Amino acid sequence: MNGVARKLLAGVAVTGACLSMFSGMAFAEEDKPTANLTVGAYSQYIWRGFELSKDSVVVQPSMTVGYKGFSANLWGNLDTDPYSATTDETNNWNETDMTLAYGWEMGPVAFSVGYIYYALDAAEDSQEFYASAALNTLLKPTLTVYRDTDFYPGWYTTLGVSHSFPVQGDITLDLGAQVSYLVADEASTYADPDNANDAYSNFHDGVLSVGLTVPVNKYITVTPKLNYTFPLTNDAKDLMRASSQDGNDDDFIYGGVSVSMAF
Repeated sequence: MNGVARKLLAGVAVTGACLSMFSGMAFAEEDKPTANLTVGAYSQYIWRGFELSKDSVVVQPSMTVGYKGFSANLWGNLDTDPYSATTDETNNWNETDMTLAYGWEMGPVAFSVGYIYYALDAAEDSQEFYASAALNTLLKPTLTVYRDTDFYPGWYTTLGVSHSFPVQGDITLDLGAQVSYLVADEASTYADPDNANDAYSNFHDGVLSVGLTVPVNKYITVTPKLNYTFPLTNDAKDLMRASSQDGNDDDFIYGGVSVSMAF
């Protein structure tokens, strides 16, 4: 059993223990814990402007349990046909992430803080902390700052907006846009394309998204979605291209559909 599989089983055990603990308690209606199970299938896996899959469908299951603002999430990525420029074999299941978070509201602002552990198959595992603030108004502007403290030390900051339009009944059309700024502590993590001895620091990737939220019943929701990721600067373009699977791609159109069960 590889390291990622062991971490996945450990995460499932922790989440299962949380569910068992919750099931043995009596709660008022407003204090009940929540759970969400989601499985998505997408044409490509793009993360922060970096191409992590190519020419294959990726399947991404996710499980979240929450209680009074606290939540624990377990997320994974399965690449149905990993792309490799060499003959080296790669595992289909190549990433397992665990996130612990807490969220609260103060007036019109919703805050959240959290910790993410990235268990990776083809790279070193890493850890990250983040803080987010969202203004509950038109377009819901959201600022999020991530800080990697482990193998890829640096900062990643995003500013996003989103809005949902009613289509028919409970179905909504969901639009979103996001820009980011990436700062690496060391050139060994991400180097400046113009000077390999300097650490990368610049506006990085932009993301445009369009999707539909289609409630099937009280518990199940289907969400088809299409994304476009592109570089915001020439430095970002060079870094995204150099980091792509074959060294030639710097913008990506990808999408798919997810099915969620919430209770």
